[in-house]
Amino acid sequence: MSHGPQSGLAAVSSALLAMSRHLEVRDVLKTIVASARELLDAQYAALGVPDDHGGFAQFVVDGVSDEQWRAIGPLPRQHGILAAMLQEARVERLADVRKDPRFEGWPAAHPDLSDFLGLPVRDGEEVIGALFLANKNCPRQNGTCGFTAEDEALLGILAQHAAIALTNARLYERSRELTIAEERSRLAHELHDAVSQKLFSLRLTAQAAARLVDRDPVRAKGELHQVAQLAAEAADELRAAVVELRPAALDEDGLVATLRTQTQVLDRAHSARITFTARGIRALPAAQEEAVLRVTQEALHNALRHSGADHVEVTLERAGAGAVLRVTDDGSGFDPQAVRRAGRHLGLVSMRDRASGVGGRLTVESAPGKGTVIELEVPGG
Repeated sequence: MSHGPQSGLAAVSSALLAMSRHLEVRDVLKTIVASARELLDAQYAALGVPDDHGGFAQFVVDGVSDEQWRAIGPLPRQHGILAAMLQEARVERLADVRKDPRFEGWPAAHPDLSDFLGLPVRDGEEVIGALFLANKNCPRQNGTCGFTAEDEALLGILAQHAAIALTNARLYERSRELTIAEERSRLAHELHDAVSQKLFSLRLTAQAAARLVDRDPVRAKGELHQVAQLAAEAADELRAAVVELRPAALDEDGLVATLRTQTQVLDRAHSARITFTARGIRALPAAQEEAVLRVTQEALHNALRHSGADHVEVTLERAGAGAVLRVTDDGSGFDPQAVRRAGRHLGLVSMRDRASGVGGRLTVESAPGKGTVIELEVPGG
């Protein structure tokens, strides 16, 4: 939300700098709308990005509370004056939008708009959005007030830069999508070239063992040892390739938001209560963040599938330049010393490998009937 008008070159500069700080499309749209409303001192501002089906792919407003926006209902369609701005690519400056013959009304919860200034946001010849303001904040003598030609020129400058910022944001998101797709394609080729060959060898060796098991048990036993070795090598190569995939949610949302989302989803999907708390966390190196996420996922999987816990608590706290993760459950517990029996079954070896791989430390506290606490401490950058 904005906090009152600015004026002159400083205001324009502030708005343009604000737009240039963001790379995500949604953030750019919100900044454009808030900057326009503050710059021209309007009560309401909105920007709609059209889709190909007569509606809007995105529609961002400023000056309307979240509660009001929910009460208004579904996104508007491309009709009336909004459609004219998009289809005819021209400025609309009206003393009272309600008196325009193209006005088609609005939902009951919609705020009452009067004076109106709207214009298309264009990338070359393509109209990529419709930006509009309503209800200018100014003294109303005899009901006269509205947007001026100077306001229109100022909003036109802002719209030109908004088009650049929005186009850059779209290119950034597209580039990121392509990078992820290319990386996944590369890993798929690696999996095909390495793992599939080992699996093929494993199949042939298993077939040979099956033929020998009756007439030459000793040789069959040797072939079965080879099967085990090939299976282990294939699993190691598969694991190495999968570990390279940094989850997209970490890049998009950050560690805290990703953990919060995942725990909320699991809380809704399981009968156990799952809570998440973060305290004082700042960004960690990518490898550390992924290790924290993977250990959390493994620990939650164990608690929900094996422990019979009623409550699982996930906490992430700052520790110097790094962080400490704790996953605590009130389930059945186990004997951590029985590594051969429980270690691989519960993913403890994998979690310890992830911890050591980023210079961290994993500790496990548990006992039969006493629940489990898994703690991961990772250094910062």
